Amino acid sequence: MSSKTKRITESAMLLAMAIVLELISKTFIPEQTFGGQITIVSMLPVLLISYRHGMKWGFVASFTYALLEMALGAKTVSSAFLPGFFGDDAMIVNAIAMCLLDYIVAYTVLALAGIFRNRIQKPGVSLMAGSLVALGARYLTHILSGYILFASWAEYYFTQDGFPAWGAKLVESLSPVGLGWVYSIVYNGMYMIPEMVFTAIVALVIARIPNVVKKIS
Repeated sequence: MSSKTKRITESAMLLAMAIVLELISKTFIPEQTFGGQITIVSMLPVLLISYRHGMKWGFVASFTYALLEMALGAKTVSSAFLPGFFGDDAMIVNAIAMCLLDYIVAYTVLALAGIFRNRIQKPGVSLMAGSLVALGARYLTHILSGYILFASWAEYYFTQDGFPAWGAKLVESLSPVGLGWVYSIVYNGMYMIPEMVFTAIVALVIARIPNVVKKIS
């Protein structure tokens, strides 16, 4: 088997593993009201592709993963193009923006996991740091998307029944623009920050297995 075939085969297996981990997560971890979910480090296999094979191939694999995520979220994606999801104004533009930001960009940036593969000598630290950068980039993408597309939900989110009292204080003290940004940071942080922490810890642990973090040129 040629090295190219091995790389494609390995990447396909890791992408499949990522999807399986996500599907398992969906069976027992509840999704947030407006989307987003903590998983059992489902993105770590994708991050490993970039670490093992480099960022150039990592972007190819991560883009493929983004398309797979769009397929998994087909119900949400298709709904975004229907009247009522974003309202009647700029519906198509918003739907396209959601596809680009929440899927294509948000998952393709996972390739950044390989950024330290040749800069930090300790594999565990290198993979952990790369994981934080990659998932941090995904988090920032969702923050931008959340502000652009869903900031209008900010007041409802912070004043809904059961939300802590500080939410109402935010609504009173912040401008609509500021409230929109805080809403997106808080909402997306509810699942992305735990995901970043769990993934970084597991990355550090599995890096103790030499074959897992073997770099392939």
